[in-house]
Amino acid sequence: SRTMPAEEFVAGWISGALGLILGHPFDTIKVRLQSQSKYRGIFDCAMQIYQHESILGFFKGMSFPIASIAIVNSVLFGVYSNVLLALTSTTHQERRSQPPSYTDIFIAGCIGGFVQSYCLAPFDLVKVRLQNQTEPKVQLGSLQPRYRGPLHCVSSILQKEGPQGLLRGSGTLMLRDTPTLGIYFVTYEWLCRQYTPKGQNPSSATVLVAGGCAGITSWVTATPLDVIKCRMQMDGLKGKVYHGVLDCMVSSVRQEGPGVFFRGITINSARAFPVNAITFLSYEYLLR
Repeated sequence: SRTMPAEEFVAGWISGALGLILGHPFDTIKVRLQSQSKYRGIFDCAMQIYQHESILGFFKGMSFPIASIAIVNSVLFGVYSNVLLALTSTTHQERRSQPPSYTDIFIAGCIGGFVQSYCLAPFDLVKVRLQNQTEPKVQLGSLQPRYRGPLHCVSSILQKEGPQGLLRGSGTLMLRDTPTLGIYFVTYEWLCRQYTPKGQNPSSATVLVAGGCAGITSWVTATPLDVIKCRMQMDGLKGKVYHGVLDCMVSSVRQEGPGVFFRGITINSARAFPVNAITFLSYEYLLR
C-alpha cells in the first residue's frame, strides 16, 4: 500500500492560511451580523466596526485561526484524500485518468467534514467570542474587554464553563460540516470535470471558478446551522441560555422570524468565492 500522503496535509495547511487572511474581515462582519441584532446590514456593520475599533477590529481573533487552520484544513484535505484513496485505490495523481464516482467523493467529503468539525470546535469558539467583542483598543479608565486575547479566552472559558465549555456548539458544527463538505467536494469535482478534457489537469481558471462556486454552494446549505452554531457558542454570556440546538432554533425563529436562518448569507457567499478559489488553486498547485 502507498504511504500516507503527507503532502496533502501540507498543501491543505498553506492553502487554508492564504484563504483565511483574505477572508477574515468578512468573517468578522458575518459573525457580528449572526449573533448581534444591532446592525442594519453588512455596510452598517462594517462602518461601525471601522469607526469604533479601527481597521484592526476586522482582524479580531485572527491569530488563533491562523494556528488552527493549519490543523483543520490539513485534517480536512488529508482525511478526504485518504478516505478517497481507501475507497478507490487511486492517488491524487491518478484521479484525473480514473475519476472516482460522485458517491465516493461525497462520502470522503462527509467523513473529512465530520473529523474536521471536532478539531475545529474549540478554535472556532474562541474566534467567535473574540470577534464578538465590540470594545475598541483599551484606553486608560475605559471598559476592559472580557477577553484580552485567545489564550486568556481559553483559560477563562475553562474556569467559568469547564472543559466542556470549549466544545460549546460542536454538535451544531458537526451537523453543519458533515453534509456541507460532501457537497463542497462534489460541486468542485463536477465543475472541474465539466470544463476539463478527460485525463487532463484542470486549468487555473477552472480551479478558481470551481473552487469559488463550491464555496458558495456549501455556504448556502451551511448558513442556517452556522447561525445556530454562532448563537450556541455565545450562549450563557449574556444570561440567555438555550437547552439545545432545537431550542435555539425555535426561540430564534420566534423572536426574529424565519429570516434569521439566512443572516449573513450574502456576506458568507461573497467571502466564500475568493477564499475557496484561492484555497483550491493553491492546494492543486502545491500538490503538483
